[in-house]
Amino acid sequence: MKIEHFALNVADPAAMADWYGSHLGMKIARRGDPKTVTLFLADDNGLMIELYNDPREPHFDGASMGTQIWHLAFLANDIAADHQRLVAAGCQPVGEINTTAVGDQLAFLRDPFGFVLQLVKRAG
Repeated sequence: MKIEHFALNVADPAAMADWYGSHLGMKIARRGDPKTVTLFLADDNGLMIELYNDPREPHFDGASMGTQIWHLAFLANDIAADHQRLVAAGCQPVGEINTTAVGDQLAFLRDPFGFVLQLVKRAG
C-alpha cells in the first residue's frame, strides 16, 4: 500500500491552498465537496494533503502544537535561501537552522496559518 493523502480540517482551505501553491510549489490536484471547500494539494511526487472546512468538527490547531508534535517537512536544496524566502512570505522562524549529528540541516517555521513547517537538507 502507498499513502495517498492526509487530511486537515482548517478554517480557510482556499487561502491555505493558495499560499502553499505560491510558496511551496504545491498544486491543486483535485477538488472535493464544494460545501466544505475540499481541496487536495499535491507535491511533485503526487503525495497529497487534503484541506477542508467541516464546521461540525474542530479545526486542526497547529499553532498550539510544538515542532516535535506535528510538522510538515519539505526538502530544501538551499536551506538558508528557502528559510529567508519563506520568512519574507509570512512564516515565523522557530529557532535557527541546525545541523544534526549525522549532518542533516533542519529549520522550523510556522506558516501564516500557524502550522509548523520543517525545511530539510539531508547529508550526503
